[in-house]
Parts: sequence; structure tokens; C-alpha cells
Amino acid sequence: ALFLNEAGEILLVNPTYKPQWEIPGGLVEENEPPREGCIREVREEIGLSIEPHRLLSLDYRPAPHGGHRPDMLRFVFWGGRLSEEQIAAIRLDTEELSELCFCTLDEARQRLSPSLGEVIAACLALLESERTQYVEFVR
Repeated sequence: ALFLNEAGEILLVNPTYKPQWEIPGGLVEENEPPREGCIREVREEIGLSIEPHRLLSLDYRPAPHGGHRPDMLRFVFWGGRLSEEQIAAIRLDTEELSELCFCTLDEARQRLSPSLGEVIAACLALLESERTQYVEFVR
């Protein structure tokens, strides 16, 4: 889920199991709808019970050559602007996440994988335009 604070900065979390930062979320379970997976993962990772707004992005990620990961679809839902009270209520799953931060898009792009940086930039542009369609990246 893509969350912003009142200043328009992006919420990022630092996974303990890989070098790049992420937005809150994770993998859906078998037969779990993406929206429900988003709700569950956000609750598990940062302790917030949210109802995601609209789908902002659907990104196809082919399996890497020689890798163990299959083809994937990445859904990015609009989580909303978090109030100071919501931010204070965040509780990280310390087994999966070491820290969180709010940062500008330029700062986020330095921490995220290049593909997720592109997706987040497109999502922010979509939010600013108030269009109702989603952004799709196919590589």
C-alpha cells in the first residue's frame, strides 16, 4: 500500500531480509484476493487496520533468469494520507522490518529498487491528476 503523511512524504519500510526498502505489503496467500492480502500484510507489518482505497498500479514482473522466483504481479493500492495519530500507532513487525521512514520521491528512489521507484512515481502522478484508471508497467 502507498501511504503518505500530511506533508506528502512516502512511507517506506526497511526489510530485514533484503537490501532495498519497500512500501508496506507483501505476498498474497493462496486464493487470497489482492485487496485482502494488502489489508492483512499492512496489519501484520505495521500494525494498522486500513481499508485500501483504489488500485493505483498493476505491475507485471517476469521471473529473473536462473532465479527461484516465478513471474509475479505487483498491486499497489492507495492506503491514504496518515494522520499524526495513525503514524504514532504504527508498530513494526521487527522480525521482518528494522525501521520506517517518510521521505520525498527523490529520497525514496534512492532506497527502492529501480522498478518500484518507477511505479511509485507513476502512482503519485496518478494521485495528483485524480484520474481513476490504474497504471500498468509491463517489462
